[in-house]
Amino acid sequence: MYRYEIIVYWSDKDGIFIAEAPELPGCMAHGDTQETALSNSKQAIRLWIDTAREFGDAIPEPKGRRLMLA
Repeated sequence: MYRYEIIVYWSDKDGIFIAEAPELPGCMAHGDTQETALSNSKQAIRLWIDTAREFGDAIPEPKGRRLMLA
């Protein structure tokens, strides 16, 4: 199980919830509910890591603490 921070927020533009894993660049998912977006983000994290391994890219270690975003 991966322990990356996931941020879930509502997108007025798209009319859906967005779930983003900021420690994994470009890793995000969406859903009609917060729960669906969160579930989809877990799949997106697995896919992101599998793809990074396939191409030999570095995989960041989860920081295990809340990120500070401005």
